[in-house]
Amino acid sequence: MLGLVRIGNAPRAMATWRNLAVGALRMAGAKNIAAGLRRNSRDPRRPLGLLGLG
Repeated sequence: MLGLVRIGNAPRAMATWRNLAVGALRMAGAKNIAAGLRRNSRDPRRPLGLLGLG
């Protein structure tokens, strides 16, 4: 079952990645976290730039 994130350590790992994204957006001064997450999910280079890696 590919894509299943409800078993094992996957839920904790996904929550960790989401918390990292939310924290990075807050540090960057994002006013609307949901809009920032959507915007960053559309372009694979944008999150790297947000973290100073791209």
